[in-house]
Amino acid sequence: MNIKRSILLRVRIAFLVAVVFVLAVVYKLVEVQMIEGDHWRSLAEQSSLDYKTIKATRGNIYADGDDLLATSLPFYQLAFDPSLVSDEIFTSKIDSLSTLLSKFFRDHSSEYYKKKISEARQMKSRYLVLNRELVNYRQRQEMQQWPIFRRGQMRGGVIFEKEDRRYKPFKGLAQRTIGSLDSEDEGLAGIEASFNDYLNGQDGEGLYQRVAGGNWKPVNASTDVRPIDGYDIHTTIDINLQDVAQDALLRAVSTYNAEYGVVVLMEVKTGEIKAISNLERTKSGGYAELYNHAVGTNNDPGSTFKLASMLALLEAGKVDLTDSVDTGDGTIEFFDGKLKLVDERKGGYGKITVQEVFEKSSNVGVSKLVTENFGDNPQEYIDIIKSTGYGKPLGFQLMGEGEPYIKEPGDDSWSGSTLPWMSVGYETSLTPLQTLAFYNAIANDGKMIQPILIKSINRANQPVETFEAKVLNKKIASDETLEKLRLMLEGVVERGTAKNIKNDYYKIAGKTGTAQRLVNGRYYSQQFYASFAGYFPAEDPMYSCIVVIDYPKGWNRFGGDVSAPVFKEIADMIYAQNLQIHDSFTPEYTAASNGTFPVIRAGRLEELNELCNELGIS
Repeated sequence: MNIKRSILLRVRIAFLVAVVFVLAVVYKLVEVQMIEGDHWRSLAEQSSLDYKTIKATRGNIYADGDDLLATSLPFYQLAFDPSLVSDEIFTSKIDSLSTLLSKFFRDHSSEYYKKKISEARQMKSRYLVLNRELVNYRQRQEMQQWPIFRRGQMRGGVIFEKEDRRYKPFKGLAQRTIGSLDSEDEGLAGIEASFNDYLNGQDGEGLYQRVAGGNWKPVNASTDVRPIDGYDIHTTIDINLQDVAQDALLRAVSTYNAEYGVVVLMEVKTGEIKAISNLERTKSGGYAELYNHAVGTNNDPGSTFKLASMLALLEAGKVDLTDSVDTGDGTIEFFDGKLKLVDERKGGYGKITVQEVFEKSSNVGVSKLVTENFGDNPQEYIDIIKSTGYGKPLGFQLMGEGEPYIKEPGDDSWSGSTLPWMSVGYETSLTPLQTLAFYNAIANDGKMIQPILIKSINRANQPVETFEAKVLNKKIASDETLEKLRLMLEGVVERGTAKNIKNDYYKIAGKTGTAQRLVNGRYYSQQFYASFAGYFPAEDPMYSCIVVIDYPKGWNRFGGDVSAPVFKEIADMIYAQNLQIHDSFTPEYTAASNGTFPVIRAGRLEELNELCNELGIS
């Protein structure tokens, strides 16, 4: 009986112990979930780990000669893990560190920083942003020598979180051509967009720990995948010539209160673009690079297209330069009077030669020649022009090239007025760069080449891909035709509509262009698109150039008055700085050899004086 009672007692005791244990477990669960839940959830969040993207550093964009056009500069946010610092170091150095922080950021007192850091240490915080203001690389190096920080991240707790920012050392120079980035550091326009995949590089991945406040702290784990930085892009831009071109263009668009202006300067033999500027009027009334009109904006080229008309006439054997053309009183009607073309000179030019028709830019003369010789077969005229490559896409290296358009007789919009209208540069749609490529071909012995802006893609200063101008047409016309075209282009400057830019030291060849602006399908007779396209020196061409001024205001609104002087200003500066050009001139166009320099008509005085001193002339 005693044995039975003893067993029952033991069972009851075991049961009570089990009940108490279960109740204790339940109580602890309730306590953890309900009473201490927030605390433990916070600790769980603080200790969570995750892999985050480590952004690759975007590649640089260089000018010819390795001047930086765009680069990514490292900036850093300063953070601190006070738990990693020993008591001895913290106590002895916190005052001096707080003083340095206060002096550097100049936003709070040293007492503020000391209190902020000390409170974070007491709360065992492992991540404290000391200031939201970013510091640059030099400042980071300076901070790494400060008290506590000099012990590094593992013993000093200092954390520098890198953030790249795109920087353009030359500010607005070629800004639109270089391009821009969006908020995600992806290319929006220009080189930045067209070569985005190369510049971007390959992002890495790193292990991060989430700490108090929802911030993420890098763990610097061995499993981190390092990012691969982007490729560097080397361009053809000459930063000095870019500066000259942009300055000259800015003066012109400002003087004439134009809507926008374009300059493209290209090496004749290589097709390398040495300067490209697009200045557009802003809402505030100033000018800035907002859009690449040189590449993307189509317009009726106006009288610069007369060079193509003359090429067709000469290549087909329809005319010679000495043939005479009766331009009458300077007016002519086509299509039953629905189209009336007039010459700029009131009363007309009367009977003049074909060469004079071009030099004087006679609308009557050119349209009369083209309609009389191609009126029965306008397709022949179109075919000759298009066979040169003019009117076809260039396949330019930047995205956004405007689609060229030269009408065909089979088009729905072709009418009885199209041929004469087209012969003087209307009812066509071409970009400044496409017109420049055509003029460059005349200067380049008939070889049409693709303008290029990018020379190479590099990794660690070594090219991984290089580019040269593609030949678009080996010979756009016969040597005889080319010689006559060059003679007429020189005559425009010697005697014609651009004689205001003639000079005694080197020859310019080119053609003025003035077209009525087409706005919403309607031509405006008092709004003009003024241009000048050509090359220099005419005897041995080194550079071709086009200048466009859209909607100049005032009395002088024509290509010869507005755009040609910009061309000359650029050419003058190159002439003054480039001794190689001087070697190509005939004695008539060479400086005197008696130790004196001819009168300099344009250019920057300081640079010209320095050049003269180097040459030992006065």
